[in-house]
Amino acid sequence: MLKNRMLATQQASELEVGNAAYETLFQTPSNAPQPKVCKLPISKLHPFFTADIGFKPYSASKLQALAEHMAAEGQLERIIVRSIPYRDEYEILAGHNRTNAGRLNNWSEIEAEIVDADDERATTIAIATNLLRRQDLTIIERGQAYKALLEAQRRQGFRSDIQTSGEIRQKFDSGTFGEIRQRYSARKIVAEFFGVTEYEIRKAIKMTQLILELQEILEEHPKLLPLACAEKIADYEAVSQRAFIEMCSIEGYQLNIATVNYIVQRCPPPCADRQLIYAAWREARAAEERRAAMPPKKLSFERKKFAPYIEKVGGEDALEKLFLEFLSNHFRSVYKELHADCETGAADNKLRLNTKHRKSARYSACFVVRGFQRGLPLGTRLCLQSVVCYTLCRRCRENTVAAGEGKGI
Repeated sequence: MLKNRMLATQQASELEVGNAAYETLFQTPSNAPQPKVCKLPISKLHPFFTADIGFKPYSASKLQALAEHMAAEGQLERIIVRSIPYRDEYEILAGHNRTNAGRLNNWSEIEAEIVDADDERATTIAIATNLLRRQDLTIIERGQAYKALLEAQRRQGFRSDIQTSGEIRQKFDSGTFGEIRQRYSARKIVAEFFGVTEYEIRKAIKMTQLILELQEILEEHPKLLPLACAEKIADYEAVSQRAFIEMCSIEGYQLNIATVNYIVQRCPPPCADRQLIYAAWREARAAEERRAAMPPKKLSFERKKFAPYIEKVGGEDALEKLFLEFLSNHFRSVYKELHADCETGAADNKLRLNTKHRKSARYSACFVVRGFQRGLPLGTRLCLQSVVCYTLCRRCRENTVAAGEGKGI
């Protein structure tokens, strides 16, 4: 929706976009006089300073490309400015990058439209023309712009010429005040005009609460600081946020939402000691390393190797069932072979024990115990035989130790 809105604004002039935004967002008609079109000395132009709207100028390479385009094609669209009171100078509302490109081309003048605008209208023009025309804005730039626009709306909300207390009382008495307040809430109006959701506006504004270092990491190295993690970190105070700078600066390490959630659980925002945050982070990393060392929960096979058989057996689920059935039958047969070998070895061992016990006074007791064990597993039988022989048959024990048999059982 936002892209469609941006494409539509490409066909309209910047001043038309700004006026439409002002009338929609402030619910006030724009009765400003027609702008004055003229050429202004670039030396008398100043960047927008009425409010911190957060937009950053073009990078050096992008500005150079714009300057070359303007040198070849000329200035295709006039900038928008307003007069600075009591000075023969002007504040730029729209066209900062065009002005800088003109300076780069050593232009002395640039075509401009001088508008008569108060602070709210000037802020709206400066924000709307950038939000609807620039597609390379970061989430922090958008958040700062939304924040400035909402603050301008709140300032205007205290003006008596917008709505009188009697009108407010009438709406309250009629039972429609809550509906109107909800319908025309500042954030909702902004969201509808720019084609975004209220959640997107809240999240963008929340990103502006990050300290400058984390903002730079989020904009320049988003893989080191995912947006979901930044949203959680923004709940902390500035002093506590500094603990996360080191986490994002470790080479080869990427902060993840599971680790941040663990830190938030152990050190709830907004205020938390940095050392406690570090300790919680180390615990989370240790747990993460232990999970990484564990064998994977799922086995994966190369699909290309099984592709000829998938359709024949009836799909992936059928192939999985057939494979498990094969493994079950295979190890059942292997177990039978091992069991048979163990029974043969046990019989030989029984014969050797019977020979050694022939002259033993406890032969009958050992024989009874061995007979009782026939229904038990092989390992259990051998273990009990050894215990009985060791306890009851001294002669057997002496012979076993002398012959070096039965050790470790």
